[in-house]
Amino acid sequence: MMPQKKVDNSSYTTSIDIKAGMLKQLCWYAVNILFFKNSWITSSRLKVFLLKSFGATAGTGIVIKPCVNIKYPWKLAIGDHCWIGEAVWIDNLAEVTIGNHVCISQGAFLLTGNHNYKKTSFDLMLGSITLEDGVWIGAKAVVCPGVVCASHSILSVASVAVSSLEPYSIYKGNPCIKINERIIE
Repeated sequence: MMPQKKVDNSSYTTSIDIKAGMLKQLCWYAVNILFFKNSWITSSRLKVFLLKSFGATAGTGIVIKPCVNIKYPWKLAIGDHCWIGEAVWIDNLAEVTIGNHVCISQGAFLLTGNHNYKKTSFDLMLGSITLEDGVWIGAKAVVCPGVVCASHSILSVASVAVSSLEPYSIYKGNPCIKINERIIE
């Protein structure tokens, strides 16, 4: 067996363009804790107003349940009539685009960053996420960096999307596989 190199986290550096100054970030962290992650605040209109105030693009008829965590609203676009369930985490180090009539169920995780396990420096890798119109992300499901969930696709409960989903298709598992077509009556 050949000698293996080891990960050296002390050599880790990041060059993420957060697209916001430190004051804006700190203000957002406070707002996120007080109004989004808080289980007592239930007003979706207030949350949408706050998202827009921090640079998000947001349509009409959006429902945002309690205990939602959003990393950077200025890297978020949400279409019309979307539902974001309790304890959803949008970890958007890169852009996240959510189309119209999208449902993101309880505890789902949109993850735009990962690490390169092949590098000793464990470099951060980013990839945007797009949820096209009519997509449903099931409870506790994970959407990984670079994934596009095409129009009206479904990622079922506790499934993990590591690659893009086809339109009008249903996916299940870790990593998810296509199990059926989505037929809307």
